[in-house]
Amino acid sequence: AFLISSVTATFVQGVVVGSVIEGFPVANRAFTGGAFDWLAPFPLFCGFGLVIAYALLGCGWLVMKTEGHLQQQMYKVLKPLTLVMLAVLAVISLWTPLAHDAIAARWFSFPNILFFLPVPLLVLVCAVALFRSVSRHLHYTPFFAALGLVFLGFTGLGISIWPMIIPPVIDYEMAAAPGESLSFMLVGALFIIPVILVYTWWSYYVFRGKITHDQGYH
Repeated sequence: AFLISSVTATFVQGVVVGSVIEGFPVANRAFTGGAFDWLAPFPLFCGFGLVIAYALLGCGWLVMKTEGHLQQQMYKVLKPLTLVMLAVLAVISLWTPLAHDAIAARWFSFPNILFFLPVPLLVLVCAVALFRSVSRHLHYTPFFAALGLVFLGFTGLGISIWPMIIPPVIDYEMAAAPGESLSFMLVGALFIIPVILVYTWWSYYVFRGKITHDQGYH
């Protein structure tokens, strides 16, 4: 049940991301599409891609946190998963501009292409770091390199739709709440975000190091 629910939740998250990239038909600030607009090739492929991304992160996490037989099994899975992840990123990177002229113009027009070039170059750097870390049996690099790949993938998608929040017509200014609401939320965020950062750091500190068989609370 945990396996099925985790894969399903991840797949649906990817479908949502793909649907956002595809854009929503909007008229008078109201959604005018159908209930099954998400059931299209691109959103479904994004769902598959996010499952691969989370699996890659999970393998990197297990390499970092475990040892022995389980860790060795994850080393064997990391390289094939990385290749699939790179293939997914390549397909989405080609599919998105080919399907949307505005995105193609944003990515490939000059001088924009000079500013966006670091994204694919950093993807290559993370991929090389991941492969080298597996060959050398490093413990921490695989997870952080995989994290970099996922971050860069979402960065590319963010660049593709900027400044739209709900493509193709609603940008971040149109989607923003009134100034009074934003000011109120800013005050709350100034208090809440440090608390979140502290307890997140504390949870990672408490569960630091390798997991061993005698630590049942893990």
